[in-house]
Amino acid sequence: MLLAAGLGAGVYALRRTPAAAPKAPGHAAAPAAVVAEPARRGPMVRALDGIGTVTPLATVTVRSRVDGQLMAVHFTEGDVVEAGALLAEIDPRPYQVALAQAEGQMARDQALLANARVDLERYRRLVATDSIPKQQLDTQAALVSQYEGATQTDQAQIDQARLQLTYSRITAPISGRLGLRLVDPGNIVHASDAGGLVTIAQIEPIAVLFTIPEDSVPSVLEKVRGGGPPLVVEAYDRAQQRRLASGRLLTVDNAIDPTTGTLRLKAQFDNADGALFPNQFVNARLLLDRQDDAILIPSAAVQRSAEGAFVYVVQADQTAARRAVRLGLSDDDAVAVEDGVSDGELVVVDGADAVRPGRPVAIRTPLAAAAP
Repeated sequence: MLLAAGLGAGVYALRRTPAAAPKAPGHAAAPAAVVAEPARRGPMVRALDGIGTVTPLATVTVRSRVDGQLMAVHFTEGDVVEAGALLAEIDPRPYQVALAQAEGQMARDQALLANARVDLERYRRLVATDSIPKQQLDTQAALVSQYEGATQTDQAQIDQARLQLTYSRITAPISGRLGLRLVDPGNIVHASDAGGLVTIAQIEPIAVLFTIPEDSVPSVLEKVRGGGPPLVVEAYDRAQQRRLASGRLLTVDNAIDPTTGTLRLKAQFDNADGALFPNQFVNARLLLDRQDDAILIPSAAVQRSAEGAFVYVVQADQTAARRAVRLGLSDDDAVAVEDGVSDGELVVVDGADAVRPGRPVAIRTPLAAAAP
């Protein structure tokens, strides 16, 4: 009985509940609060970022090619030298003596050769008149050949002595920056010494080795094999705030590192200002594509549906309009619009969930911009 009475009271209450009042004709929905930014013109690039290390194009350890006492050093540590510049001198006197000895032996053998040739001509005339046996002529001809071989050996000894004398003057094999001096004057140096005298690192031009993810390799190889101009590579400092240098992609490694899943690339920089230093850490940016005059909008403004990408545009009457867009290059913050948005139009970047075509919008200031 109590349950039936309760149900009856509930039915009665429902019947007595007044219906919601109908909306007055012409009542408009409240504006949607959004953050909007204008589309702008500017350059857009598609780039790959990688961690790199500055590497000299060539590094040479200068060593002595002869044994002897280091008599003089003609360089200052840290200097930039040109190829062929005199760096040091080894005591040349032992090699001067060896050269003089070889030249003396040459003079002796040349005199013997000249005398043997005179006798050979005499014997030929005598054989023609049957004055001497032909065997004597053959013996003399063999003697001439022997002296000719001796003079060739002497010439080789002279060339060797001159070469050793030349090696006593140590010159720079490449152009570059010198390191610290490893041997002081007065020490005895040997051609077999492992340490050498000084190192030279070629820094103009200089290279940067950096890596890219293996997922990005096909797009890079497509550009490399396309036959166009070399791809531009920019080097930034550790904080990626300051661009240090701009160069070009030189080559791509022949295998992906299975441990890290990355591919190594080498870029070359002129480095005329010396901004890059060997073994310096840099952030490398490989530029794949570039649009110099593109319509740019924030990446957050792009919405996607089954029909494709679209954005909400704030019209002059402060209502929203949906625009289908055709997108071009993009980076982390912006995207280039090839069709659908004009320069200066406001696009919704925050609050798009509450926006509908034709609905009024109220543009609010983003928190980041409002902060002092």
